[in-house]
Amino acid sequence: MSSTILNYAKRLRSIAHLGLTYANNEYDTDRYRELEQISLEMMNMATGLPSDQLAGYFSAAKEYITPKVDIRAVIFDHKNEILLVKEKADGKWSLPGGWADIGQSPTEAAVKEALEETGFNVKPIKLLAVLDKRCHPHPPQLDYVYKIFIQCEITSGEYNQAFDILDMGFFKQDDLPELSEDRVLAGQIDLMFEYLNDPEKQALID
Repeated sequence: MSSTILNYAKRLRSIAHLGLTYANNEYDTDRYRELEQISLEMMNMATGLPSDQLAGYFSAAKEYITPKVDIRAVIFDHKNEILLVKEKADGKWSLPGGWADIGQSPTEAAVKEALEETGFNVKPIKLLAVLDKRCHPHPPQLDYVYKIFIQCEITSGEYNQAFDILDMGFFKQDDLPELSEDRVLAGQIDLMFEYLNDPEKQALID
């Protein structure tokens, strides 16, 4: 029971943190601070640690900084075209995906991101690649990031535009739109097609 409470508390803490990061009015800020406090009280119930100690542990200044994790869903259609979404942030195209959330496995994050950004229900098929963003020619970024590419298969649904997505489409390997290179590179798309053409190809880790 304590571990279940702690897991829920961590998820609430993550939601509160995101809410406080992006809140644009005092009403939302107050609600997310209240949610943050509730999460600390739940952690206190689960661990017995005092709330002030827990609050310090989850403060911005952490003792040990770890990489962020970017999850990308790799989806092909029956014509061997790859699914891309057009990002509202820069008007360019990427694989569906985003930051992994606390409380979700990599495959759960891929399924969630695909549904939110496209409207399609998908099932994960296999891990294709785990890439250190530093090792690839992405634009400079403050965060240190690991990128996880998971092949998925559409099971149901239809396109439903998300708030942060302008469009969606399937594209041939030699006819890609302008890519959002902070999120994905042409060479990485080529790598995904290698897995399509060679199902026995081993997952790449670098």
